Amino acid sequence: MTARSNSIISLLLHMYEYATFVGTSLKAGIKKPFYFKEIITQLYRLGYKSLAIVSLTSIFAGMVMTLQIGSELGRFGAKLYIGSIVSIALVRELGPVLTALVVAGRVGSGIAAELGSMQVTDQVDALRVMAVDPYKILVNTRIIALVIMLPILVAYADILGILGGMVIANTNFNIDWMIYWTTTIDALLLNDCISGLFKPVVFALIIGTLACYVGINTTGGTKGVGNSTTFAVVLSSIFIFLTDFLLTKLFFILSGV
Repeated sequence: MTARSNSIISLLLHMYEYATFVGTSLKAGIKKPFYFKEIITQLYRLGYKSLAIVSLTSIFAGMVMTLQIGSELGRFGAKLYIGSIVSIALVRELGPVLTALVVAGRVGSGIAAELGSMQVTDQVDALRVMAVDPYKILVNTRIIALVIMLPILVAYADILGILGGMVIANTNFNIDWMIYWTTTIDALLLNDCISGLFKPVVFALIIGTLACYVGINTTGGTKGVGNSTTFAVVLSSIFIFLTDFLLTKLFFILSGV
């Protein structure tokens, strides 16, 4: 067999194993016990502790985008539409994608490293010996926490980004606060909000399942943990961009655009 054939077979094998992993995780998720205390712990670790980096990212994204858009619209005397464009761009695309990438870098890498370390030190096997399902306590709790917290973080990031844009619009382009806010609210439709909050749910599933899958399947000691951490972030980022395009296309089709 050629090297190309071996690569294709290896890719298909990994896809099958990943699909099996996701199916096993979902099946385990509907069985008792549900480890609510562990879920709350993960909500704090994965969500609350991400607020600082999400805040910085969203505020500066809104400020930079307002500078860029404002300078261009000013050439056509259309500076009053800054709020409309910034809000739509943030809610539809930049808010969900940037926040998901930040969470993938911080949370996805952490999950892969933590589970990878547990795997290479036989702690996962120890849980099985104690009749504890590792899929429930290690995988499901983290995925559930991400699915809950990522949409909340995205909504939080959208608001901060819009407020950051408001500051730049007022100080650099002399746009009144109320005018900016009014044009922002008028521009956003229900479909925009639904799209902007549905995407992070899908992104959370991608980040959570990929990070847990890579972590649980780590081999090669400490070097393998490092490789798994990098691989989880890279793979999550690629799938976030790919899924964002597909979801955006789907929402446009559904809205008749």
